Amino acid sequence: MTATDSQPEVQPADVPEQPPALDIPAALPLEPEDPPRVGEFWLRGRLGANAAGYLYAARDETGRDAVVAMMTEGSADDAAARDRFVYAVDDLPADSVLAHNDSDDGDLALWVAIGPIHADDGSSAVSDERLIAERRGEDILSAVLMDRIPQVGRRRGPDFRHYWENRRRPGLFRIWPLPWPNALRPASRWALGWALLTMALIMALAVVLAWYLFRNAAPLEPEPVIPSPSNTVTVTITPTTPPPGSTGTPTKGPSTVPTTGIPTTPGTGSPATPTNPGDKF
Repeated sequence: MTATDSQPEVQPADVPEQPPALDIPAALPLEPEDPPRVGEFWLRGRLGANAAGYLYAARDETGRDAVVAMMTEGSADDAAARDRFVYAVDDLPADSVLAHNDSDDGDLALWVAIGPIHADDGSSAVSDERLIAERRGEDILSAVLMDRIPQVGRRRGPDFRHYWENRRRPGLFRIWPLPWPNALRPASRWALGWALLTMALIMALAVVLAWYLFRNAAPLEPEPVIPSPSNTVTVTITPTTPPPGSTGTPTKGPSTVPTTGIPTTPGTGSPATPTNPGDKF
């Protein structure tokens, strides 16, 4: 046995495995009350919410991803809360603010798009960018809500609560141009086209059925009496056969009875004399 044969085999050192990329959970679906678009960003889902606002996953027309922080209707109506939102956005790095609306729009909720978030290539860098953008959005909403201000002194009395915390619907927004039909995918366009065609066929079928049902309908009996401009009415009298034992001849043919609006005395045809209402007593 040689010296080389007595040496133990050297095992290769274990190469540490690279940590897998962080698995970012998908955003929650949008609610009917959520805006489909703010500015140039289409909202794709909810990432978080509190009494001050919402965080949305968004993407613009060029495919650029971002996180949009938007105020609720309660916080958007409070001037002090709007100022805190603006101050928090101003504190962010300049390259992280992709877009925002004008703070002078007093009737609209303030929003800001935070990024940049590059295209997802499966690396952890993209996940980190998304997490950083979400954290910055949470910091903005927390600044509005003032829930991270450290306690000064001893805690006494009831907890502080904003008067607008119950108004948690998304704030007012304005979309121009309108999102329809740009927001529709090809499958949605086909579904919308088939729905419109089905509605048109149902309406046409209803019209045809109505025509078949009422084309042979009998006229109204008796026919409506329509006065002429000369204040005369044409009344059609149907000939009748007198009963047995009675005298007289049946009347037939239309007769025109002029009506002048002057009351007549029954049986004589002469104008009636107006009576004084006091004569009845």
